[in-house]
Amino acid sequence: MSESTPIPAAKVVLVSGGSRGLGLDLVRGALDGGAKVATFARTITPELEQLAKERPDDVHIGSVDATDEKAVRAFIKEAAEHLGPIDSLINNAAIGQDSLHVHTSPERIADIIGTNLTAPLLLTRAFLRHAMAKVGRGRIIMVTSICAQRGYSGLVAYSATKGGLDSAMRALAREMHGRFLVNSIAPGFFASEMSSVLGTEQLSTITRRTPTGRLVEPANVTPLVKSLLFDDTNLNGQVIVVDGGGSI
Repeated sequence: MSESTPIPAAKVVLVSGGSRGLGLDLVRGALDGGAKVATFARTITPELEQLAKERPDDVHIGSVDATDEKAVRAFIKEAAEHLGPIDSLINNAAIGQDSLHVHTSPERIADIIGTNLTAPLLLTRAFLRHAMAKVGRGRIIMVTSICAQRGYSGLVAYSATKGGLDSAMRALAREMHGRFLVNSIAPGFFASEMSSVLGTEQLSTITRRTPTGRLVEPANVTPLVKSLLFDDTNLNGQVIVVDGGGSI
């Protein structure tokens, strides 16, 4: 039976892949909203290191491979000791795809699935085991993609992982019975290295067909994530698309 009172605003947020791009913007957005933030990535960037130096009491960082389940669990323990119980999670870490499916090796497919789907599911499990024991209620946000809903050449395995994460999100929202609000943010294409696989021509076509006439920027996504972290939206089990109308 779900709780009758709203889920409290996030106090301590765990962000995977928070070292650059959208991930770094999400870290800063959570801090701006008043939360403390723990974030990990394979490589810690100078920008993230500087943020941790400027706000040592509010930020905990670590160099962790998202696919290393043991290291992820250790990071959660360390972060909670530093910042306090973690009540919210943003699953952001992912890798891209750069080849047509017929040219993508089995090893590369396994790597994409392991990083983009298996690792977030295991991170979510570890987070929930911690949060249910320490705080009881909270919020989970999956950063997925418009690729989960529309087809694009060269992104078969990537799209499969994002669609799987959206499906898992809906099932988890039901499974948690209102104790955790679970939603996805599905951005359209960014002008980033991950979308460069599409090539200039395909990106130009996507831009022309988008009613707003431009690709997505992190600044378009961060306010919505902040709302899901801090506001009483009563949104649960939903995919919020941010793509300038390109998918309509």
